Amino acid sequence: MRLKLVLVCAACFTFFLGNSQTDDGRETNTSVIKVKNDIYMLQGKGGNVAFSTGEDGVFMIDDQFAEGAKALLKDIRRVSDEPIRFLVNTHAHGDHTGANAIMAAEGATIVSHIGVRNAFFEKIKGTDRGDKVDMTAFPLVTFEDKMNFHLNGDTILVFHVDNAHTDGDAVVYFTESNVIHAGDLFFNGKYPYIDAKGGGSVKGYIKGLDKILMLCDNETKIIPGHGKLGTKAELNSSRNMLVDLHRRVTYNYLLGKTEVEILAMRDFTGPYDAKGYGSGFISTEKILKTIYDEVSKEQADYDPRSMEERKKSLEDKYKIRTENPAKKKKTKERTEAERKRDMKKKLELDGGR
Repeated sequence: MRLKLVLVCAACFTFFLGNSQTDDGRETNTSVIKVKNDIYMLQGKGGNVAFSTGEDGVFMIDDQFAEGAKALLKDIRRVSDEPIRFLVNTHAHGDHTGANAIMAAEGATIVSHIGVRNAFFEKIKGTDRGDKVDMTAFPLVTFEDKMNFHLNGDTILVFHVDNAHTDGDAVVYFTESNVIHAGDLFFNGKYPYIDAKGGGSVKGYIKGLDKILMLCDNETKIIPGHGKLGTKAELNSSRNMLVDLHRRVTYNYLLGKTEVEILAMRDFTGPYDAKGYGSGFISTEKILKTIYDEVSKEQADYDPRSMEERKKSLEDKYKIRTENPAKKKKTKERTEAERKRDMKKKLELDGGR
């Protein structure tokens, strides 16, 4: 009877706040939002968690930090007392995978792209696994391209996006419910963190957003890795922002602007800064630095010449340098004379037919 009452209350409210404590007694504040059907989004300390409930059990996406696991489980149990069957890691960062071992102890099978498991092994190189590493936190099931789950009346597509936020990103698409968890490919209303050292890239990130947008319509609910529940329009705005900044940085780099000059530019970031994009984890300067580093590396790989050599070549190619006015006039007059001569010849030929 008590369980039925809890479930009825959860169904009646689409949002509730939770207060719990970590193991060391500190209070943790969380919020749970009903996204659609039996799919929920949980916000707390760390990346956004999603979970689906039903007769097939609980299906989770990400799990924040270990210290918040107690509050996380408490919030899930407010909605369902079914076992946690699967946990998908959208990537390897600790604010999305920190409670893996605890969820495994609850019975969850951890699933991820192979890049996440590889990243975990990279972290423990040179350590004593016997005492210092809990291997239950490692994904047991991995995939390279995509995989499907058939749970709680939904077909759940989990697919990989190459070299975007990291090299092991996964996006989760509830195909029947039209709900997507984008992981850290979506920082709603903020500049994104792109982990270049972890295999991420600006161009890969943009391609990843394009891939997600192909699945969306105006009714799609998108759970971001960080930020509020999003829409297709908001995801598209994030995509267009990143495309715009990448083009502007590339343009100024090719003009010969230095790193210091580009990182100080605010003329083209101004519209986004005014909307609060730079008030998150990644500041305006940090996103420009990320883009600059990628652009400069790409250009160096493509063209080994120095910036001065490339700039001179561009000036020659597009005649940016000021030419001698007399020479320009002479060239123009000569061209006009040649044009008239050719026209005269054409008329003479036509008249002789």
